[in-house]
Amino acid sequence: MKNSKNKTGFTVAELLIALAISAMLLVAVAVAFNASAVNYQENEDIFRTINNARQALFRMTSQLRTASAVDPNAPSNECSMITAAEENITYRYNNVDNKLYLVTNYDLSDSDYVLCDNVTAMTFYKTPISTDDGPDSKSVQISMTVASGNVHKTISAAAAIRRNLN
Repeated sequence: MKNSKNKTGFTVAELLIALAISAMLLVAVAVAFNASAVNYQENEDIFRTINNARQALFRMTSQLRTASAVDPNAPSNECSMITAAEENITYRYNNVDNKLYLVTNYDLSDSDYVLCDNVTAMTFYKTPISTDDGPDSKSVQISMTVASGNVHKTISAAAAIRRNLN
């Protein structure tokens, strides 16, 4: 047996250094993956919140456009109307629980329907007009701010009451 001076292979120190470098790389990849997953979840949450707010705005503006009457004297956090189906309803923002409610005024026995959650601010701007039937609104502008986590987005919509466009 011949004893050679040039042995091939890795020493224990070299293996430990390679293991430490590999561990650091794996930790960096895990941190990046976790940050990506958290970011994805936050984007999903704000998407759902904004989508719910848009659906609520669409419902409100559709009913406003065809409404028989809209109360111009309602507070700025409410929009009361008589719909085309002659239903007396109110959209009411409650800043205590940050929710937008649909209140059916003709049936006080039922509970109020939560139309949208995570609403941090909401205002109904009504343009008053005088009609033969008394005070009414010509149009309504709606501004709604929703939040998810620490992301706040404001969306707006407007509707002209077609019956009062003359």
